[in-house]
Amino acid sequence: MKISFFDTHHFERPAFERENEKHHFEICFLEPRLTAATASLASGSEVVCSFVNDRVDSQCIQSLKDQGVKLLALRSAGFNHVDIEAANQVGLVVARVPGYSPHAVAEYAIGLLLSLNRKIHKSYLRVKELNFSLDGLVGFDLFGKKVGILGTGKIGSIVAEILAAFGCEVLCFDRTENAKLQAMPNVRYVECDHLCKESDIVSLHMPLTPETHHILSREMISMMKPGVFIINTGRGALIDSVALIQGLKSGQVGGAALDVYEEEEAVFFQDLSDKVLQDDVLARLLTFPNVLVSSHQAFLTQEALANIAATTLENVDVFRKSGGVPEERSVKSKSVIR
Repeated sequence: MKISFFDTHHFERPAFERENEKHHFEICFLEPRLTAATASLASGSEVVCSFVNDRVDSQCIQSLKDQGVKLLALRSAGFNHVDIEAANQVGLVVARVPGYSPHAVAEYAIGLLLSLNRKIHKSYLRVKELNFSLDGLVGFDLFGKKVGILGTGKIGSIVAEILAAFGCEVLCFDRTENAKLQAMPNVRYVECDHLCKESDIVSLHMPLTPETHHILSREMISMMKPGVFIINTGRGALIDSVALIQGLKSGQVGGAALDVYEEEEAVFFQDLSDKVLQDDVLARLLTFPNVLVSSHQAFLTQEALANIAATTLENVDVFRKSGGVPEERSVKSKSVIR
């Protein structure tokens, strides 16, 4: 069975090559992102593997189906870049990696917070230039601070537990409450508005849905504590970037650490160091001294890459053994998206 991998990067190929020693698929690694314009590159493949910043709209899905593609295997947990309704209409099965390493993302979120607060990244650059001054590097203790966690799935729950261990008062918001967190003495569930009004730090760990799109809107940011820190390792469009800029300019937002950005598709995972950045909003965010941006690397650990490769190829393998039956049992449990 042939698999066409779109938007592949050097850092992920070794994990898939090692995992494929068990399955012996014919793998074709392609650098272009999967879009309607590039879908024809999948010709001859029964399976297409897509990454998080591909654009798999209805036109792209129809093109894949016309070429005989039977399975779209996402090597990501998120699937907001895929038109699931269009896939269901043409009978194209879509599978994902529902979990790879929640610890990887959770630990990175804590790292962003610590670096933003204690200016570790700035100190590193200063010392490289033999500037050992401490001026401008003052942070604050996390102990005793109120931290709001928007979304307490696997990742958000781990972040909450870590921050509780720091001695923070953790406020959580989620439609489904985590019983383990509820039992912790310094963790409690509150409404979203209450969380945003009371928290010194807000960390986002929600999936992107129509309901969560721009959950941190201009209105929500305006009701936050002056000087609030915002951490986002979830999805970029959870935050209205223009509203965030206004909050930073006014001082309402004291700092932001972003591993995701709502228009990252055209920028992240690419080397643009010799080009002019065309995204004016991102360019403005990068000018703030209290903004730390990384390029969607929170997932990037050896363990996570190995788990992504294992689950992705296992999904394909079970689908192959089932004869391509488009049912939930034909891929790993909880992987099929309906």
